[in-house]
Amino acid sequence: MKVEGQAWNLDVGHDTVENVIQQTLVPSGTAAAELLELELADPVSSTGPRRVEPFGPPPAGFRPAQAPAYTPARPPAPPQGPPPQVAPPQVAPPQPPPAQATPVPTPHLVPGSAGERRLQAAVGSEQRAQRFYRDQVLDRLNEMMIEFIGRMDMAFVASADSGGECDASLRAGPAGFIRVLDPYTLAYPEYRGNGVMASLGNISENPHVGILMVDFVQDLIGLHVNGKAKVVEDADLRAEHSGLPTDFDRGRTPERWVVVAVEEAYIHCRKHIPRLMPIARDRPWGTDDTRRKGGDYFAAKGMPRPWNPVEEPPALSGGLPLPGGDAPSEGGR
Repeated sequence: MKVEGQAWNLDVGHDTVENVIQQTLVPSGTAAAELLELELADPVSSTGPRRVEPFGPPPAGFRPAQAPAYTPARPPAPPQGPPPQVAPPQVAPPQPPPAQATPVPTPHLVPGSAGERRLQAAVGSEQRAQRFYRDQVLDRLNEMMIEFIGRMDMAFVASADSGGECDASLRAGPAGFIRVLDPYTLAYPEYRGNGVMASLGNISENPHVGILMVDFVQDLIGLHVNGKAKVVEDADLRAEHSGLPTDFDRGRTPERWVVVAVEEAYIHCRKHIPRLMPIARDRPWGTDDTRRKGGDYFAAKGMPRPWNPVEEPPALSGGLPLPGGDAPSEGGR
């Protein structure tokens, strides 16, 4: 059959054209008045396919057959006689507890941070970085690192509080003032005079520290040691490690120690390390010049700041030492 030049596919296994057309028209959701009866009618019940895709529109003037009136079915009558016996629920027998799984050891974390690896990928230095991690980064101190630390007379210590606010400070002393307790542990002293406790305060909130030791004189090389730190009183550490030094220069008596569990140890290359020449230092212990003693070298005293806008009282005459006999700390925080 053709309608307005369009062929219709009637090979659907039905005996009448009316059945085919009823299955072809699918409710559109925007029915016109003449299609309202179809869209409200019951679905067509048939053993054939539910939908046939036509090659053209249905015949002009077609109107589907009237759907039968809907009559709700009555619920079945309840059965007569005694109620059926309900079997008691089956209780499963208790099962033996599952065997304990063998704990899987936690793998060591790879060196570096996620930020490092993202930037390595961005600039194309992944292979070079992987070679450095593989060849130069250790999780402990080897013999040459221990010897290097034993002749260092200063170190730079980086720390941060729980909010990520950072401090970098210098620690110095006679060669060997940083003590290697074992290949996985080192300690450095906190001398009298450090009253601000910025680094120690950071460690009390966030144990992660980074230490950089540099040989500016002989080999022009540096050593990084990263790890987790804790603060230990001098007497407590001596009770565990009797080999700690007992003869100290003036002003270098340890009050407490920072003990660091080593997590990473690696080289700092010599490319940009300047060569320095050590000379004897003349400490102006007896001077009254506050600037020479380092107490207010940058003339910050008396300047307004957000946390203390009120003008501070003038300094004591002659830059006298602070109560307790100590001059203003010339060390780091």
